[in-house]
Amino acid sequence: MLLDQRRLPAEEAELVCTDVPALVDAIRTLAVRGAPLLGIAGAYGVALAAARGYDVAEAASLLEGARPTAVNLGYGARRAAQAYGAAVGRGADVRQAAAAVLAEARRLHREDAEASERMARHGLALLDELLPGGSHRILTHCNTGRLVSGGEGTAFAVALAAHRVGRLRHLWVDETRPLLQGARLTAYEAARSGMAHTLLTDNAAGSLFASGQVDAVLVGADRIAADGSVANKVGSYPLAVLARYHHVPFIVVAPTTTVDPATRDGASIEVEQRPGQEVTELSAPFPPAAVSGTTGRLPRVPEAASGVAAALVAPVGTRAHNPAFDVTPPELVTAVVTEEGVVCPVTGTGIAELCARSRQVTMS
Repeated sequence: MLLDQRRLPAEEAELVCTDVPALVDAIRTLAVRGAPLLGIAGAYGVALAAARGYDVAEAASLLEGARPTAVNLGYGARRAAQAYGAAVGRGADVRQAAAAVLAEARRLHREDAEASERMARHGLALLDELLPGGSHRILTHCNTGRLVSGGEGTAFAVALAAHRVGRLRHLWVDETRPLLQGARLTAYEAARSGMAHTLLTDNAAGSLFASGQVDAVLVGADRIAADGSVANKVGSYPLAVLARYHHVPFIVVAPTTTVDPATRDGASIEVEQRPGQEVTELSAPFPPAAVSGTTGRLPRVPEAASGVAAALVAPVGTRAHNPAFDVTPPELVTAVVTEEGVVCPVTGTGIAELCARSRQVTMS
């Protein structure tokens, strides 16, 4: 059962995925999104397959391929599948193995919530070190709060921690093209948390930097390569360039599960290409009843995807370049904040040491 993020902020609606293909559709259509939460969803998806008696390895493969850039999705699916294999190897029957997978998914869920709390603590300490005196004016991009996490998020959790101790002066929220996840989701979370915030178009960020109204940039990540390159929602890279020119810290906040030592550098990161109509059309979902007839029940994802009102914002036939992410090189990243601590400066050696610490904590 998911909170359907496609319908926010106008409506808080639940989406029930009864099998793995439905969950894959939910992931691809961004009903559920955000790197850490995708890992959790992937693990629960494998647990669902095990409980239904489906092929667990096939389910894990389908889920891992649903979105190519976010490394957490594959991590969660593989971890759950490994728990299933380990249970079977110990002689567990199908029911016992399914219970073991569900327990592993719940464990991952709890770990992410704990990681979120620790990232917020480390991130707030870093802000106070870099910007003594408080009264932080923070710019954030895309959505990195409770909607992406088992806890209170990644980058947004740091801003929220600053707000709670009275050290957040203002939160600047980039609308975040192409799907306006900052406008629809981050502004929604900021309002619910009582944070002073202002929404701006992505291409207005430069004027904020030029007028000295940004003290720090906080973003999340969908994949961090072994050299410290960061893949995040498209628009992050130009923010890093602006931040460097204006001597503003550019801070990435992500759990260690987002670090992928197998990806050598930024050029090796596969960047997801989204459909062009996400740029050429302006879409808004109908209320559930309008999509599913008189039953009043939420539709399955393929039906929900067709229940969208679209208005053209570009002439018919216009081609759109619509990458979901861009890659920021490590030399433009001031620090990477994780639950295991802060990497600063961001180098391949620092990332490797972070991964080694993370493995030691996991093993202990």
